[in-house]
Amino acid sequence: MSYKAKSIEPAVSVLAHHGKSFRFAGRFLDKRHLEDCARLYRFCRFVDDLVDEASDVDAAQAELDQLKNNLEVGFSETPLVQDFIDLATQYQMRSNVISELIRGIESDLQPFHISNDTELLRYCYRVAGTVGLLMCDVLDVCDPRAKTHAIDLGIGMQLTNIARDIKEDAEMGRCYVPLEWVGEALPKGLSNSSMLGRELPIESVQRLLSLSKLFYESGRAGLRFLPRRARRGINVAASVYEEIGVVIAKRGFDVYSGRAYVGLPRKIRVAVGAFLFNPCGGPYAPHQPELHAHLKGLPYAHES
Repeated sequence: MSYKAKSIEPAVSVLAHHGKSFRFAGRFLDKRHLEDCARLYRFCRFVDDLVDEASDVDAAQAELDQLKNNLEVGFSETPLVQDFIDLATQYQMRSNVISELIRGIESDLQPFHISNDTELLRYCYRVAGTVGLLMCDVLDVCDPRAKTHAIDLGIGMQLTNIARDIKEDAEMGRCYVPLEWVGEALPKGLSNSSMLGRELPIESVQRLLSLSKLFYESGRAGLRFLPRRARRGINVAASVYEEIGVVIAKRGFDVYSGRAYVGLPRKIRVAVGAFLFNPCGGPYAPHQPELHAHLKGLPYAHES
């Protein structure tokens, strides 16, 4: 998809169309934070679409290379990219965090097979933990302790996403479930809708969702560092997204009987619970460095 000849679509409308759970949670943010979070989301969606909708890998790689160059020089003729450059400048976003985000998305241009837990968590960091870090900037978070928890909230949400989309990803030649978990069950096997094919990932889905809970818990421990209204909005977003895992679990971890989603009545119930949750109600639980044991060398990773 090329945005070069198009004016910028309003960021909040992009969020409403492509990120329904996040737009729902955005109702709990103030106007400025909602708009700037939507601008960040719109950019991430733009980069993601360059890869996911690519009909020509070489052409998509050329566009990504041009994007990286634009970000480096701080100017782009593409309005959407220039808007993000302005946003990054406004909030003094770290260039190495943005680079890791693009590196993660770029890796999806080629058939993608995760080998082990380290590759899984480093991938989740790059495509989602980095977004948590950039959200800290947009939400005016000042306490540096928030960063490690923001990474974890992003990772938790990405693990949920991987669990939900195992079949669809496999059909695109991507396997985010570590091969150490599934043995020789490469994407061809994971995309199989036969009973045998369905049995392959059930244990993996359970494992992914169990792992995600550890990261959601850590992510919520950092909510106390956000401005009060943003704190509630982000918790609603995380809770609604985590509920996708609950839906999957109630299906017996079957990810082949249709895409799991959280309907509006259920979103409202989850949102009410999340809105009433007080992250400052108890003592602060410091970040656990073992959660980042596989993230050594990445920006803001907690290394003991």
